[in-house]
Amino acid sequence: MEMRWIVEREYYLELASAGLTMPIVSDLVLHQYRDAAEILDDGVRLGMVLAESARRMHTPLAIPHMDLELEKRALMTMLGIPADQLVKYHFDAPPSPELFTRLQQHLHDALPVSLQAHIDSVGYIARATELVPVGMVIGPFSLMTKLVADPITPVAMAGLGVTADEDVEIACVEQVLELGFRIIMRSIALQIDAGARAIFIAEPAANMVYFSPNQMAAGTDIFDRYVMAYHRQIKAYLEDRGVDLFFHCCGELIEAMLVKFTELDPALLSLGSSRTLWEDARLVPKRTVLYGNLPSKQFYSDALITPRQVEQQSRALIAKMQEVGHPFILGTECDVLSVPGCECQIMAKVRAMIRCQPAPAMVAPGCDGMAR
Repeated sequence: MEMRWIVEREYYLELASAGLTMPIVSDLVLHQYRDAAEILDDGVRLGMVLAESARRMHTPLAIPHMDLELEKRALMTMLGIPADQLVKYHFDAPPSPELFTRLQQHLHDALPVSLQAHIDSVGYIARATELVPVGMVIGPFSLMTKLVADPITPVAMAGLGVTADEDVEIACVEQVLELGFRIIMRSIALQIDAGARAIFIAEPAANMVYFSPNQMAAGTDIFDRYVMAYHRQIKAYLEDRGVDLFFHCCGELIEAMLVKFTELDPALLSLGSSRTLWEDARLVPKRTVLYGNLPSKQFYSDALITPRQVEQQSRALIAKMQEVGHPFILGTECDVLSVPGCECQIMAKVRAMIRCQPAPAMVAPGCDGMAR
């Protein structure tokens, strides 16, 4: 029987202790190839890009290409939405029972090429490299915001106590959440089957744009119902499968939201540059590694941030996190996107971050921190 390595929680803490710096650069590396679009539909080649990205950053964690449209496209395809409508399609009414039935009937069909390639890239890492294979999905709430034309108004109304029985837009949001959750769970299961040892969940929309701080302070449970309830189910499933959770939200947050995320007990918590990580450390248990959070969305422009400023911010953040004594991996606020014509500027800033790493932190599976 083939042995399956399982990552122990302490492994990530050891990487943090070793001073790992880990910009997420799969998109940047991908677009150094002229046929990047074709690679995205080829699981083996995409897996090779993930491996190249990890090795160039001296990290043992192979973080997937962050395409948060994959589950949306798969869901729309399974529901029979025409291909030319996939990008802009929105539900203007609650999904019918027939749509739920249709999804259930097609949930185990062959996947769209792009999502299958994504899953196969995780499988390539697990099968052909000594890197730690990490899966990636969009969070349920963020997926819902891509499927409803105006999610802000019904979420606010629900926060005031209006119910789905009283408002059709709220019913639409809640039913789309349920619909999207099913394709996300399918994607997670397939990535774990392919060999993922951690799942990186990107939930950027769970933020102040959609959830009123005043409503939350007044005691509404809307954040729990629309965000946390789904993530608790995901967390329970990951625990059943022996897989770790990496949780990412780069949106504007209040402390109450951050505290809610910590209840998921993620192995790694990734936050955007709007957060002050050394202040947030008091809210996050030390068994969770804090990750981030340099302003990578600005890397394309030297007018916004220079390589020298990136290095200065990196060293300052490292020093502050050492001062508070919280496990920390220096990284970016999100994936580092390739911007045509700005590749050299962006890569210079990535290199500036890496210069702040005390030593290559590559730790191969099978060493201390991994168990059979």
